[in-house]
Amino acid sequence: MTPHWQKSSYCSEGASCIHIATTPNLTPRTIHLKESGDPSGAILTTTPAAFHTLLTTLKAGTPPQNTTTPQIEVTLGGSPDTPDTPVHLRSTTAPETVVTTDRENWNAFVLGVRAGEFDHFV
Repeated sequence: MTPHWQKSSYCSEGASCIHIATTPNLTPRTIHLKESGDPSGAILTTTPAAFHTLLTTLKAGTPPQNTTTPQIEVTLGGSPDTPDTPVHLRSTTAPETVVTTDRENWNAFVLGVRAGEFDHFV
């Protein structure tokens, strides 16, 4: 089954953004994250519980800078005022898979998280 990818409504039309999908027919169920503009094409695969922890952390406004949730690490580089500053996401269970985005796309994703746009994945 081909996943149906969803991005935040806060992401500009036609822009690269963080996309989320699930594979509901697989056991165990998995959540996938990718950045459409990431030249590596990396896809982070995680559990609904780890994704829920990430959503909860972002909704609470807890600074994600170098924060490790149980299975997803988010590392924000450089200055928050620079839109092309890299943001790296990786699963602690598969640290070799790193999804790279920029601060502008990360901020659009966080706004979507806070608006509840990805709650149905968990």
